Amino acid sequence: EVQLVESGGGLVQAGGSLRLSCAASGSTFDNYAIGWFRQAPGKEREGVSCISSSGGHTDYADSVKGRFTISRDNAGNTVYLQMNSLKPEDTAIYYCAASIWVATMTETMYDYWGQGTQVTVSS
Repeated sequence: EVQLVESGGGLVQAGGSLRLSCAASGSTFDNYAIGWFRQAPGKEREGVSCISSSGGHTDYADSVKGRFTISRDNAGNTVYLQMNSLKPEDTAIYYCAASIWVATMTETMYDYWGQGTQVTVSS
């Protein structure tokens, strides 16, 4: 198994940037694909981005494409989500999750989840 801890959330003005981190421990990190998901108030949780175990494949939700960038540092056991040009609609709790061998934004495919980090974007 793998343990995941998100960090980097906070309050930012519209148009600003944040970088979220997902730190992993407890297993072989580079065996896992990592996804970022978010849940806004009153809405269902949705996929934001994902990255394969090697980093060779990435995917993004249409709503964040061109603004967010996912990357991973396997030596440091960390996946990052760089969020630029933030909008109030990006306000949500952001979660990272680990899936062995598969990079997908379908949340049922993920085995391990972090506790989430709050991102709030003011207008």
